[in-house]
Amino acid sequence: MKNILLFADPGIDDSVAIMYALLNPDINVLGIVSSYGNVEKNQATDNIAYLLKLAGRTDIPIIGGSNSPSSGKIPTYYPEIHGKEGLGPIRPPENFSGELTNFSKLYTIIKENKDVTIVDVGRNTSLAALYILGENIANDVKEFYIMGGAFFVPGNVTPSAEANFYGDPIASELVVKNLDNLYIAPLNVTNKAIVTLEHIQTIQEMNGNPLVQILDDVMTYYIDAYKKLIPGINGAPLHDVVTLSLMVNPEMGKTIRRDVEVLTTGLGQGTSIADFRVSSKPAEKNINIYLEIDYQMFVKDFIEVMTRKR
Repeated sequence: MKNILLFADPGIDDSVAIMYALLNPDINVLGIVSSYGNVEKNQATDNIAYLLKLAGRTDIPIIGGSNSPSSGKIPTYYPEIHGKEGLGPIRPPENFSGELTNFSKLYTIIKENKDVTIVDVGRNTSLAALYILGENIANDVKEFYIMGGAFFVPGNVTPSAEANFYGDPIASELVVKNLDNLYIAPLNVTNKAIVTLEHIQTIQEMNGNPLVQILDDVMTYYIDAYKKLIPGINGAPLHDVVTLSLMVNPEMGKTIRRDVEVLTTGLGQGTSIADFRVSSKPAEKNINIYLEIDYQMFVKDFIEVMTRKR
């Protein structure tokens, strides 16, 4: 059982990742940090609260994260991918809002629980703040999983930068330089985690959980957005879900241990760099970059988890 703190900015793929985490019997969600990213923080908070209500898990605290990147720049949102309110055509009920717990709650949770894993599938601003404000966070947390970066493949925001690292490269550079036991799921892996509407139909036929019953509307919007970006694609990659799936199924992927640098300025802002030459040395810290995944194993795991009647 993995005790996790999930940092998110839902956003469709973040929302499906939250569903996956709540339904997975091998994951115990201790709290969800709401931050800006795919949508602004207030909307992200409402989306998280709505998903927790559908799941019957309003006992899980929603912790207030960052409103904007470390640079202070106004964030860019992506309604063409996630919808204006982050859940495609779905919106939380009128007058519905989530209640935030203070950021300091994270330190209490980490202190009170053994072997906490942090999973960050959004911009790294809140995770960087957690490190800056905490004395021993790099040692007190068992491991860190982040979705971000791109190696050997183009970026999805610029020719070389992935959205999470591009959204706050200052925070991402701090994270990859200072945290230990760090596992990075970049685009070269997450792009392969494609889920189709046929997969969603299979899940919904097997599970009447209210949490799962919004999947078809949400994923139809998401897949249609990807078809405009990548003609011929038959589904959409669930970048954030595969990060969680790799966490609980480490045998599903292959990693290489290397130092990582994130460029913070100029045309290369947000670009992730590592030395993959044969002569290069492994990172001194336990920093692991995923290079491959077993796609069939991912799909099998996703369907099995999402059809659980929990």
